[in-house]
Amino acid sequence: MAHLIFLLQQYGVLIVFGVVLLEQIGLPIPAFPILIVAGALAVDGDISWPAVLVVSIVACLISDYSWFRAGRYYGKRILKLLCRISLSPDYCVSQTEDNFSRWGPKALIVAKFIPGFNTIAPPLAGAMGTTQRTFLVFSVLGGLLWSGTGIAIGAYFHTSIDQVLDVLETMGGRALMVLGSLLLLFISFKYVERKRFHQKVLVDRISVDELKALIAQGQEPVLVDARSVTAQMLEPAAPGAVLFNGGEPVAGITALDKDRHIVVYCSCPNDVTAAHVAKQLHAHGYHRAKPLHGGLDAWNAAFRVEQLLTEQALTEAASR
Repeated sequence: MAHLIFLLQQYGVLIVFGVVLLEQIGLPIPAFPILIVAGALAVDGDISWPAVLVVSIVACLISDYSWFRAGRYYGKRILKLLCRISLSPDYCVSQTEDNFSRWGPKALIVAKFIPGFNTIAPPLAGAMGTTQRTFLVFSVLGGLLWSGTGIAIGAYFHTSIDQVLDVLETMGGRALMVLGSLLLLFISFKYVERKRFHQKVLVDRISVDELKALIAQGQEPVLVDARSVTAQMLEPAAPGAVLFNGGEPVAGITALDKDRHIVVYCSCPNDVTAAHVAKQLHAHGYHRAKPLHGGLDAWNAAFRVEQLLTEQALTEAASR
């Protein structure tokens, strides 16, 4: 452990840069405590706090701008990838979309303080068409506020933090085991949280083939778009779909017969939003409501070609 303290004193700036960069990319590494320790060490002159602040902001900007460009080029696909690899529950994308839509690029200033928001917000800004200049301004402000807060907390409580470091130093190798165990507990907690969330939205799905069969039988199932408002702005809804933006079922649904087939779709991983809405509909007596497996992507893959062919046929018929 003494060697670790020595490394922090000698190479603290580089360690802060590496840890912050990895955490901002999306790895489950708590970087904020490193900033706090760096702030405490800066009071004793063991490390330069301006240098720590600068490298932390640069690390944040590198990660943010990389995700911003990915969001600009790949849009919703990069958001789905982030939610699949994230340890946070899959509703993080939906919540972030609504928050970003409400506050705009200014949300980047506080995004790093909100779990799940810090990684999703930059690519969402790119997907939403935020200009590069606007993004860079708010990204730098967000990195400055987040990094400065961590360093300031460390400087203010430097006496207590120094005592903790002294205790860890006397523990030797056991301190590393304790810190490693705490990190594993954190990752385990997030994993269990995600599994519990999946259990809450466990409900039978309907496949695209089953949906086609219902349509062929003349059942006329009702499509419900359960995506966020922002997602609906990024990609048009399926033709004739009823928009469901949270809360109680809208009038277009409550007027339906309870035995009507209702197919709910979203664009999030594992269809979690659609499953959640389907459960809400079950609670209101619509027991035939089911989430569409694969969401809007599955619907587009199955019906968009047919729709385009139909439109082309109608256009050719009108031109004759």
